[in-house]
Amino acid sequence: MNLAKRIYCRVFQKAFRIAIPFLPYRKPEILNGISELPSLFKSKGIKRVLLVTDKGIRGMGLTKKLEELMEENGISLAIYDSTVANPTTDNVEEARRLFLSSSSEAIIGFGGGSSIDAAKAVGARVAYPKKPLEKMEGILKVLRKIPLLIAIPTTAGTGSETTLASVIVDSKTRHKYPINSFPLIPRYAVLDPEVTKSLPPSLTASTGLDALTHAVEAYIGGSTTKETRENAKEAVRLIFSSLQTAYHDGSNMGARKNMLHAAFLAGAAFTVSYVGYVHAVAHSLGGKYNVPHGLANAILLPYVLEKYGKSAERKLAELADVIGLKGKDNEEKASAFIEAIKAMERDMKIPEKIQGIRKEDIPELSAYAAKEANPLYPVPMLMNANELGEFYYDVLDEKAKIATTA
Repeated sequence: MNLAKRIYCRVFQKAFRIAIPFLPYRKPEILNGISELPSLFKSKGIKRVLLVTDKGIRGMGLTKKLEELMEENGISLAIYDSTVANPTTDNVEEARRLFLSSSSEAIIGFGGGSSIDAAKAVGARVAYPKKPLEKMEGILKVLRKIPLLIAIPTTAGTGSETTLASVIVDSKTRHKYPINSFPLIPRYAVLDPEVTKSLPPSLTASTGLDALTHAVEAYIGGSTTKETRENAKEAVRLIFSSLQTAYHDGSNMGARKNMLHAAFLAGAAFTVSYVGYVHAVAHSLGGKYNVPHGLANAILLPYVLEKYGKSAERKLAELADVIGLKGKDNEEKASAFIEAIKAMERDMKIPEKIQGIRKEDIPELSAYAAKEANPLYPVPMLMNANELGEFYYDVLDEKAKIATTA
């Protein structure tokens, strides 16, 4: 990256860092169970609600309790269950039409990050009926109040229940882009470990590592605050103490509860302090090939942390201290932390490569990643599109097709 671009990026990031205390960040109010929702809606005079979810979640019966509760309490529930992994503009428009035709007054995003992100985007489109989603890409493009939004995460990882971000794929171009605006932060988050109980081990692993990526990238970046550092460190501690337990014993509700809390804290951290190049590269892969976001983050995380080298060494050493790793200096501790991530990923059978990336696509992918990250993400070390392109080669595996599981 040339000097002028470096200066521009760092000045931009510094301005946002200075502005943090003056921006309307907030955490959602936590509800401990779905059973609390009917009284909430009644207190607000809400009688019609749109549920945004996916067929897998509904097919497993996870929304059944909610559907029954709404019916028992006389609250009409319109259901959109066609959200896909890496939600598309088509998903959002279909759900928006259902919101309008059912005269809904509130929105519930029920599922992983895809359903919650789609629900956020529906709210944005309701608030801006004449503004297409591509015009909302970036930061602070949604300023109007959206309908009451409630997030019910079924995975402990995305943190979407806490964030101002909605990541959407353009159905025509397959470009994946974030919409970052304060009204998109859900008003309420239902953290119920029972709804994560049926999550298969592979998704427990990848979504948990997604949360770890959020915490680590938020912590090592240049826009931290005392609160985001504490949130990130506690998230890292909880993930290292609970994720593998949840992976090997899915019925362990203590571990499931800890992971939901970790995902919430990591989401709160990166909402304020942002993420980094792991996310930028992962988003491009999700948009182009539908690579599951958590899996892409998990695979990329060690590669990117190693590339940062000394620029992230001290902060990675601090995270090593959090989980009790030893070393004679920051370099050894940082290396031990990265190795601990790799060991955890091996234990949970996370692959080291991403299957199906086409070499001819890499210039386009790296350009998308650079556009997303620079100047917004306050990364430890700045990289241009050519430098980011190296990560695609690092994880390239041409032997098999891409897995498209959510």
